[in-house]
Amino acid sequence: MKQRMFQITTVALCTCVFLLCGGLQAQTPAEKLQELSQALHLSPAQKSQLLPILEAEAPKIEDVKKNPNLSPQQRAMELRSIHQQADPLVQRILSRSNTSSGSSSVSKR
Repeated sequence: MKQRMFQITTVALCTCVFLLCGGLQAQTPAEKLQELSQALHLSPAQKSQLLPILEAEAPKIEDVKKNPNLSPQQRAMELRSIHQQADPLVQRILSRSNTSSGSSSVSKR
């Protein structure tokens, strides 16, 4: 569980750094899901649950990135806020699958 949370935190941090530095071109929610899936080895169920969350975030993120009135610090705060709104949903999806897969491995022992 700790390793999974470390992976999630690492992916989130890397995503924020790339967004703030402008190192990545705009990605579709499906492309982001693919990257997360590869990094976290997501199940098909997790992918189907995460895609709507990424799709809901995408226009908000684009609005923040395109707003010329925001300073870099304000932009970072806005992006962080958007991601923090989705974090509880994402963590629930990831931990629910971990719990179910972990309990099945324990019951096999």
